[in-house]
Amino acid sequence: MLTRPARPHPGTAAGHQATAEAVLALLLPHRRTPDGPYADGSPDAAPDAFRPQLRQLIPAIVAGEPIRFTLPGFPCKSPNPAKVLGHLPDEGERLALRFLDGLCARIAAVHPPGARVVICSDGHLFSDLIQVPDPHIDAYGDALRALIANAGLTRLRLFDLREVYGDLPYDDKRARVHARYAPSLESLRSLTRGGDEETLRLYQGITRFLFEDTVSFTGTRSALQRACRTRAYGVIQRSRAWGELIAGHHPGAVRLSIHPQPRGSAKFGIRLLDAPDVWMTPWHACVLQHRDGRRELMRRADAERLGRLVLRQGRPSHFEAP
Repeated sequence: MLTRPARPHPGTAAGHQATAEAVLALLLPHRRTPDGPYADGSPDAAPDAFRPQLRQLIPAIVAGEPIRFTLPGFPCKSPNPAKVLGHLPDEGERLALRFLDGLCARIAAVHPPGARVVICSDGHLFSDLIQVPDPHIDAYGDALRALIANAGLTRLRLFDLREVYGDLPYDDKRARVHARYAPSLESLRSLTRGGDEETLRLYQGITRFLFEDTVSFTGTRSALQRACRTRAYGVIQRSRAWGELIAGHHPGAVRLSIHPQPRGSAKFGIRLLDAPDVWMTPWHACVLQHRDGRRELMRRADAERLGRLVLRQGRPSHFEAP
C-alpha cells in the first residue's frame, strides 16, 4: 500500500518551505497575469516559478510572525461617469476588502500567526495626472477606513501620503516623493523603446486608462492621445517612486500588485474580483450581481443595461440582474 510522505516538521527549513508553498497555493487561484488568471493556463503552477514570493514569505514564517503584504491601490474612483457610480467607495470596494481580509484568514489555517494587508492608497500621488480633485481622494480614503472599521476587517489597514507627510500641501507631498524616489523620464522611455515588455505593457495600459478617463478635454482625439502618453510616463514615474517609498516604510513585506505580473516578478499580481479585463479594478468599474449570485466588475454603462441600481444607505452601491 502506498503511504503519503510525512509532512516536514514545522520548525525545520523543510517545514518553513512547505508552509511558504502552502501560502503560495492560497494566492495562486487569485493571480492576475497579462494572459489571464494563470500564465501557463494551469492553476497548479510549480512553486519554483514564484521564487521571489517564497523568499519574501520565509522570514515571517521562520520568525513565527504574521505575514505582511503591501498592496498599492485603492487610489480613488475614476472620473469617468460611464465607468463608476460616483467618487466614493461602493460594493466593488466592499467586496474587494472582504476578499483581502478573508484571504488573510485562510492563510492562518496554514500559518497560525496569519497575515495582514497594508493597503497603500496612492490616489494623492497621481491626482494632478489623473485629474481627480484631492478632496475627492480624501473622501474616498476616509470612506475606505470607515468600511474597514465597520465591517470588522481587522487584518487590513490603510496607508497613504497623509501618514508620511502629515498636513503638508498635496503638491508639496507629490514633489517630495517624486524628487526622492522617481526614476528619470529618460530611463523609462529607453525601457519602452527598447522593448522591455513589462514596462511597455504598463505604459500602454495606463495610456488607455487616461484616455478613457479624460472627460473634459476640448482638443482633438490625436492631441488627447499625445497628452495621455505624456501623462502615462508621469504615472509610471510616481508609481515606481511610491513602490520605493512603501519598501522603505514596510521592509520585509510581501509585495502584491493590482497590475498583471508575469511569473518570476518581484511583485505578485492579485485579482480582487472577477472581471472581463485583466486591468479592471473596483475603482475603474462597478459591480453587477448576476441572478446566480455571481458578482462581476464592469463599466457602469454596461452594468446599467443589464441590471437595476441598488442603493445602500441612500448611496448607489451596485447593479442587480433581474
